[in-house]
Amino acid sequence: MVGSSSSWSAALVHISPYTFAAIGIAISIGVSVLGAAWGIYITGSSLIGAAVKAPRITSKNLISVIFCEAVAIYGVIVAIILQTKLESVPSSKIYDPESLRAGYAIFASGIIVGFANLVCGLCVGIIGSSCALSDAQNSSLFVKILVIEIFGSALGLFGVIVGIIMSAQATWPSKG
Repeated sequence: MVGSSSSWSAALVHISPYTFAAIGIAISIGVSVLGAAWGIYITGSSLIGAAVKAPRITSKNLISVIFCEAVAIYGVIVAIILQTKLESVPSSKIYDPESLRAGYAIFASGIIVGFANLVCGLCVGIIGSSCALSDAQNSSLFVKILVIEIFGSALGLFGVIVGIIMSAQATWPSKG
């Protein structure tokens, strides 16, 4: 093709902003759930293993599993928020700069929330695992490690806040 651009930027501009928005929403919920599942796997396996030595820790250390599950809930909440940002646009305005910016903003917001929650789920899972193993050895360490786990859980909230701030840039062109 003579005169046509074959660069990635030219290709990305011709993908519908709705496609980018949908992928961002899917990444937000999918990767957040992956982070929660991974954290639950790490915490749960250590919790069950440590409970063999000290059965008293099972109910107390379930808080670590709940913190991991909260990571998935963060992703669901942001996916709902991002879904409400979608608006119909006339086909003549679908590739306007405002439409592209809205699609990219939702996409970026979904990526940030998804991967922040993935890392948060891993962090909470590893700390929860350490909490279960430490609690089995010395029960006075539970509250101390739980405080660290709360700080690790805050990472997911930071991702949610940044994602919500970025999604505020998602304004679609008016229909008129």
